Amino acid sequence: MRTASIQRDTKETRIQLTLNLDGSGRAEISTGCGFLDHMLELFARHGDFNLSVACQGDVQVDYHHSVEDIGICLGKAFQQALGDKRGIVRYGQFLLPMDETLVLCAADLSGRNYLGWAVELPTAKVGDFDTELAQEFWLGFVRNCPGSIHIRKVAGENTHHILEAVFKGMGRTLKAAVAFDPKHRNEIPSTKGVL
Repeated sequence: MRTASIQRDTKETRIQLTLNLDGSGRAEISTGCGFLDHMLELFARHGDFNLSVACQGDVQVDYHHSVEDIGICLGKAFQQALGDKRGIVRYGQFLLPMDETLVLCAADLSGRNYLGWAVELPTAKVGDFDTELAQEFWLGFVRNCPGSIHIRKVAGENTHHILEAVFKGMGRTLKAAVAFDPKHRNEIPSTKGVL
């Protein structure tokens, strides 16, 4: 089973996260931020990942530490659950339409971290969530599950829809990247022999 359990305790956050890459899309999320809870539920559902996140953070300050640290923990969980990445497809991409919104997501679980973020957001907030934190979440992820991730808004002016499309699209993208490649099930997907 490709599973991981991550615990992170700092002066700013206390996080317990469990992940099953071969799940059914079941999510139990409690981050202290309703919007982030919703985004992570969408991510898990559309990626078919079983994901549990419990976070106690300094939300009286703002959501920054919680959002970034949960991204870090999710990245670590993916890295741990994937092990040496033997037999995985490695690449994934998904073009997700949501009403007037269109978002492109692509990933290469290459072992080299890069986030290409081309997501112009029309508003600074959705409810009490600072929308700039979505980029911080994915930076935390990619720094701890090294890979190249590109997220681009192609169309859309509804900030909620754009961010929803990002998290749904990344769920589908990572689902494709971590899937087993039946033709190369016992191989590392690299000519170098390591990722």
